[in-house]
Amino acid sequence: MDEISQQTQLEQQLSTNTRRSFGFSSLRVKKRINSEDGGFTRRRGLRSFSSTRESSRKDDDGDSQLSGGEKHMMKTGEQPMSNIITDVSEKHGAIPSGEDDGRQGPFKRLSAMWSSFRKGKRDRVKEPELTEPPGLEAAENTTRQHRYASGQYFFEYLVVVSLKKAKDGNTYEPQITYQFPKRDGMARSQKEEEEKTLKAITLFCFPEGINWAPLTEYHSETFSFVLTEIDGSRRNGYCRRLLPGGRGARPPEAYCIISTLACFGLFSKIFDEVEKRRQISMAMIYPFMQKLREAQFPAPGNTVEIKSFIPESGTEIISLTRPLDSWLEHVNFATLFGCLTDQQVLLVFAAAVLERRIIFIADELGTLSQVIHAVAALLYPFTWQHTFISIVPEILIDVVMAPTPYLLGVQKRLLDQVTDQTDLLVVDLSEDKKDPFIVSIGDEGTILPPKLQAEILVALSTRQNASAGEELNRVVSEAFLQFFVKTVGHYASYVKYARAGEGGVFDKRSFYKAIEPKVTRHFVKKFIQTQMFDLFIQEVEQQQPGPQQGIFHKKILEYQEKKKKEKTKKH
Repeated sequence: MDEISQQTQLEQQLSTNTRRSFGFSSLRVKKRINSEDGGFTRRRGLRSFSSTRESSRKDDDGDSQLSGGEKHMMKTGEQPMSNIITDVSEKHGAIPSGEDDGRQGPFKRLSAMWSSFRKGKRDRVKEPELTEPPGLEAAENTTRQHRYASGQYFFEYLVVVSLKKAKDGNTYEPQITYQFPKRDGMARSQKEEEEKTLKAITLFCFPEGINWAPLTEYHSETFSFVLTEIDGSRRNGYCRRLLPGGRGARPPEAYCIISTLACFGLFSKIFDEVEKRRQISMAMIYPFMQKLREAQFPAPGNTVEIKSFIPESGTEIISLTRPLDSWLEHVNFATLFGCLTDQQVLLVFAAAVLERRIIFIADELGTLSQVIHAVAALLYPFTWQHTFISIVPEILIDVVMAPTPYLLGVQKRLLDQVTDQTDLLVVDLSEDKKDPFIVSIGDEGTILPPKLQAEILVALSTRQNASAGEELNRVVSEAFLQFFVKTVGHYASYVKYARAGEGGVFDKRSFYKAIEPKVTRHFVKKFIQTQMFDLFIQEVEQQQPGPQQGIFHKKILEYQEKKKKEKTKKH
């Protein structure tokens, strides 16, 4: 299909009468079909323009088949991201601007942008400058691949991304200069996909673009991003940027670890060890990463010890401990509550619950990635189902013009390119901010029921100022989890099963009509129209009746037991 026909097909799919979700991270357009009262009898269709693959759900019955990507999104809230990068042109500046045509203007420009990406030449990954010790093969055999697939490896690979001068001599291009382990023995199709992913990694390691100047001082920073394939498989990118060794002015370089494991704190400590060894010699990184790769990833609450030799220091033992609450191990609420007050966080939460467009602004990449993951975690047990990009590369800034829900992190130097938008929430996380809400709709304070808002604030106030880490995560997550327990925790009673072995059907109308008081019912009636609630219920409908597992269900049972005791005391 040529570029013109692709663009025409995309524009024809856009209808002003249908609410849509444009997932720029995968160039995926999802059509939302409003479900009728009484049950989710009509399912939403989905068309993926990156592969022209369609996945439809059956109408008017309780059975629906979810694609791998949809199942992944229900669990992670992340949309496919690595597919936005195919073959990035050597000259990022040559991107057609297009013309605005109402709300469809961004689609035209982005359609042209993806086409320009495809025209670029594939950059081959440079061979590692380091020589691996004799006897250690870089190519992995089937057993080692299976071991990684089972989630036992800490990471898939480590890459070093360096800024190299472009042909014009005035700009820099990010290029991978080192990769461990080398991915040899791959089939052609696998290698092509791997090259696309590696190109995406360079883009997210240096989202600022190509305009860099050599530096003599640079404070290292750590941040993360997510790459999600169209089949739903997820890889996390952990990045540490620092100034390489040497004299005189020089551009920074980035160390990036790609892993299926989501544990930001753990990988931050790993980067501390990598950086310490980098200051001695690049050759010191390999044996440490090899030891780490051979180690078993610890179970929640457990510790693994890595032995590593450093000249003049001898053998060191590095202890890596995994948090006990594994569903929060990729989250640190300290940054979020360090940038915003409790009341301000509540307003952001209210906008996220109704799946609105939210942009976070900050100077530091680490602040953006930590805050956006923290906001998504506040939605537990529900997951964000729309566009989710913790750090938007400058070359993809047009994503802010999408008319559909998103959570985006944008560097403050690009603020002028987002403030001309309306019908969204723009949150400034900078230390020198006067008002954190640069742009807002104005009704964020009235979305949540007043009584439940007050209860969340009281619960948050119980934390100590000095509390941090797992204790802070526990207090914050508990406060927002109780909100969902009290508003929609009775959902299981309204999933009806006709006969054994078949899926259930959720009685939406009876569910929200049973809610008291009226102000809470009004909120829930809006919330159950969101995609995050829809997919949550679809997963429940596919399960067999019986006791549910997980912390959310545990809190529901505790709350129901408490209400029974209170009712007994009154009588």
